[in-house]
Amino acid sequence: MIRLENITYKYEDKIALNNISFDIDKNEKVILLGSNGSGKSTILRILAGLYYTNGYFFNDKKITKKTANKEFRKKVAILFQNPESMILNPTVYDEIAFSLKQFDIPIEDKVENISKTFGITHLLNKNPLNLSGGEKQKVMLASILVYEPEILLLDEPTAAMDPKTTGWFIDFLIDLNKTTLIATHDLSLAYETSDRAIVLDESHSKIYDGDMEELFKNKDILIRANLIHSHKHKHKKFIHSHYHLH
Repeated sequence: MIRLENITYKYEDKIALNNISFDIDKNEKVILLGSNGSGKSTILRILAGLYYTNGYFFNDKKITKKTANKEFRKKVAILFQNPESMILNPTVYDEIAFSLKQFDIPIEDKVENISKTFGITHLLNKNPLNLSGGEKQKVMLASILVYEPEILLLDEPTAAMDPKTTGWFIDFLIDLNKTTLIATHDLSLAYETSDRAIVLDESHSKIYDGDMEELFKNKDILIRANLIHSHKHKHKKFIHSHYHLH
């Protein structure tokens, strides 16, 4: 469904991605792991048709500035790490309905129905900018899922969520029958939501693509990707140091 072939991407003279290739099948849930600055967000933006480069294929069709049209954008949805960057409307209802209007989809009961699913019906008349971080993220997720995209791209989706909302999100994601790529450095989220991990290191290269359980046994890969680290901490009256997953 998604195929990247030898993607290299630069911001001026700075490499953001170094020869990246992978495939994602329909209804597969994949975690894209890496430390901040490793290139995860750049990959999502390429897949969403926001950045253009040679070697990106969606349903065997090469995606370019010309082919990343309205039909493509209805099929591929992205949720940014900062939900405020996506807010355009004065109320939650308008925010969710806006997506439907962009794709000429009748609103009917769609806003109310997805609001019930997300538990945000009581927020429909509120200004989304006045909500908590977790509520904003729920609203923006509802605003893209309401038009039923085929692929969901999530950039650090739990960064603004409190523990309760994070738990809700994990349960929701596990039950979601949709092709999904989640970019995160949160190993707990990764382990709970997917069996496959793609890992980038700080040279912006892919260093692992495979089973999540096997990744967690491979300390060398986790260290190389800066996903685990060692620091001192207390156990009652003594202090020692060992590697931690965060």
